[in-house]
Amino acid sequence: MPARLRPTAPIAADAILVGDPGRALMLAQELLRQPKMSNHARGLWGYSGLTPAGNELTIQATGMGGPSAAVVLADLAELGVRRVIRIGTCAALGDLGLGELLIVSEAHTPGGARSLPDPALAAEIAEALPDASCGVVVSLDSLHRPEAERPSMVAEGADMQTAGLLKAAANHGVAAAAVLIATERSDSGQLRDEDLEAAAKRAGRAASGLLST
Repeated sequence: MPARLRPTAPIAADAILVGDPGRALMLAQELLRQPKMSNHARGLWGYSGLTPAGNELTIQATGMGGPSAAVVLADLAELGVRRVIRIGTCAALGDLGLGELLIVSEAHTPGGARSLPDPALAAEIAEALPDASCGVVVSLDSLHRPEAERPSMVAEGADMQTAGLLKAAANHGVAAAAVLIATERSDSGQLRDEDLEAAAKRAGRAASGLLST
């Protein structure tokens, strides 16, 4: 039995991962027929069911930050998950506009560690979301840092868990990719909740479609 997840329903080999438990519920209702809660331990809500195409899919919350995402990924790998797509949020650092999607090509940490997505899965999600940008994300312990403490590396977005998740996936033999929604910019505030939900559903439908093939 995994150390953190306590599944109460079968876990699919393919999974969509989100940080927020509420977003896991929303996507389960959007993407699955009659979803069943497959985990509620530690507040990490997870749901499993069939897509409209008849394929098994799990949607699992990973919590906040890289360490949480890494341990959830390890438990999912133990339960037989083999492909995951993260649908998360990020702060825009470059030209990315509020509500736009960023497909992660590389994920860095401020210390210089670099993690890569599975190339085939990243290419498939890019094809499924042709209007999304592709670029680098830097994963931080906190997004709210003084200017003097922010990393100087070139990146399109900043989040708190993609680097840790991709590293854990590689360590456990799980193919992983990530799509991030730009939810804040220093010059234009934050994305409205209804726009965030719409973007998450769009990314979720694309991820579900390719994981169902």
